[in-house]
Amino acid sequence: MNINANKFAGSSAITFALLWVLCSIVVIALPYQSMGIMGSMVHSDMGGLQWNMHIGGLVVGLVAWSLSAGVTAWLIATIYNKLL
Repeated sequence: MNINANKFAGSSAITFALLWVLCSIVVIALPYQSMGIMGSMVHSDMGGLQWNMHIGGLVVGLVAWSLSAGVTAWLIATIYNKLL
């Protein structure tokens, strides 16, 4: 079964965009709790740090993560289809 690489890439990019926006909302709403969770995820003490949230960073991160996810998904699907 072949995977449509373009559809898989698009759906991955959209999914990452939604997750990025959701994550940004959580960080804005619960900055201290988010920092604690992020510290646990990377095995670090992030207690002395703070978030620097602004619309420019949100948009740049949204575009960068969405493009990265789309390209990665396209590459995975293309390689998978070639290995069949």
